[in-house]
Amino acid sequence: MEITKNVHLLTSTKGSFVYLVLGEEPVLIDTGMPGRAGRIVKDLGDIGIDPKDIRHILLTHHDVDHIGNARALKEWSGATLWAPLQDLSYIHREQPRHGIKRVIAAVIKAQTPSVDAIYQPGQTIAGIEMIETPGHTPGHVSFRFRDTLFAGDLVVSKKGRLAPSPRFLSWNTQEVSRSIQKLKSVQFDWVCPAHGAPVKRTGLFDF
Repeated sequence: MEITKNVHLLTSTKGSFVYLVLGEEPVLIDTGMPGRAGRIVKDLGDIGIDPKDIRHILLTHHDVDHIGNARALKEWSGATLWAPLQDLSYIHREQPRHGIKRVIAAVIKAQTPSVDAIYQPGQTIAGIEMIETPGHTPGHVSFRFRDTLFAGDLVVSKKGRLAPSPRFLSWNTQEVSRSIQKLKSVQFDWVCPAHGAPVKRTGLFDF
């Protein structure tokens, strides 16, 4: 489903959405729940994209519903897999996740991917700007492509409204609030979260 020009939501990833950005190079943002790699490839084919066309896979953070198909999609595409430094040890299973996320990771198994590259402050990848938005996890990042913000799990949407990441799933709720405040000064028209439908920005960051 095309949200705005060159920005596609992959409908088979409902529950933890994956987005395709056709900017300077084809890019996937996050990889969804484990076991959905085949469905993602089908969605890409419906848009006219072969897996080998994907040049970069950008992870917003380490949660299993975001890294779930990273290993398979990286292998099939040959894309560069990117991640935030502060979340790298969780992605590589070098240390356990915090709180309830430790339980979730034990129940929902994701193949461990090998990250190729780490974001640098203010970095732009294939025309997509990386914005540091910690709080949900230590290294959580968001992305902006033209008029669209990809918010990962910093915020969720429900019935056309945005809300901060649930407290019980967040590493640091004060950091979540600071990251949201930071984004209020960034220009964009659409907000694409992982959980909930994309929404127009107007009036939706006033919480």
